[in-house]
Amino acid sequence: MAVDQDTLRMLRTEPAPEELDLSWMENGSERGFWAKPGRRGLTLEEINQGLYGEVPEWSDSATAAPRGAARRAGVPRIGYTIPRKGDIWSQNAAMLYEEAVQRQWSSATDIPWEELRPLPDDVERAYSQFCTFLTEVEFIAGDTPSQWLPQISNDHYEVKLFLASQVMDEARHLDVFRKRALANGGGLMQSSGNAGLRLIIEARDFTEMSTIMHVQGEGLVQSIFRMGEYIATNDAEKRIFRLSAQDESRHVAFGVMHLKYILETEPERREEIHSYLEKAEPVIGIATGDAPVAGGSPVFGTSLSILFGHTTGSQDEGNNLALAAFRRQINEYMHRLEVAGIGERRYRLPAHIQAVLDPPKN
Repeated sequence: MAVDQDTLRMLRTEPAPEELDLSWMENGSERGFWAKPGRRGLTLEEINQGLYGEVPEWSDSATAAPRGAARRAGVPRIGYTIPRKGDIWSQNAAMLYEEAVQRQWSSATDIPWEELRPLPDDVERAYSQFCTFLTEVEFIAGDTPSQWLPQISNDHYEVKLFLASQVMDEARHLDVFRKRALANGGGLMQSSGNAGLRLIIEARDFTEMSTIMHVQGEGLVQSIFRMGEYIATNDAEKRIFRLSAQDESRHVAFGVMHLKYILETEPERREEIHSYLEKAEPVIGIATGDAPVAGGSPVFGTSLSILFGHTTGSQDEGNNLALAAFRRQINEYMHRLEVAGIGERRYRLPAHIQAVLDPPKN
């Protein structure tokens, strides 16, 4: 079968090269400044200069374009639903993100697990219950920020980076407490069924979520981590609580500064904030016997009392220390609210919380 001569000629002819379209080189944003590493390296602070450091109060970008990039026409929308800076902003978000990535640790290699030693059966069961509760709490603390990431505009990327770092922190926490529960012969114990966890993940507004989770919930957990060093029976447990508290302090700091920003820039939202706190505070302490307990769960409170009793050698003293721990949690919570600028909250706290609150210092 003969081949068409025109077709054969086309196959033998080299195609003419297409002219390159380099117009994109003229469509960039600001150029000409050099970001230089500071004493902590090349951080977000160093690159947030000029146009790139201008955080818009309102983002009209619904695409994946990074802040400061030239916009293109016809790009599909991602669908970010929180365009307003004030709804999510915290002045320390960039700094906290940088700290988070520079202070990562591994539960597999940075905890001296070989230091674990057998404990009396009741003490090991109490420790396992303590860690079961913390594992449950940290699941919610990781799940919740991840729900908000797709809603925040890339123009406010500092907050997105911080929340992503928090998800990693919480993954490490639930990992390390699960490992401690299983590593010394105890196993996982009873779920708390704490209604406060559902309040966090069901929040419909970012500020509602952050106030309940970062300021209240994670603040209470940070207090638990601090007392965890006291009840630790070995260096492995001490390091677990020390490193976890270091992470948790970032989450609390973000929430306090976000709440402070809201109260300073939108004072009309003060009563709204009170309504969030009024919904969440009743589950902070649940009565067991004659007194509230530190974790919002009778099971958790009882396990904590046993661990304090083991540390002191007296169960009566352990019970007293558990109550003292609850008092400390509440007063640290009140201090965070004062720093955020809503100190009048002390006069609107539930009665069982006001009962253990220290009087004002002034």
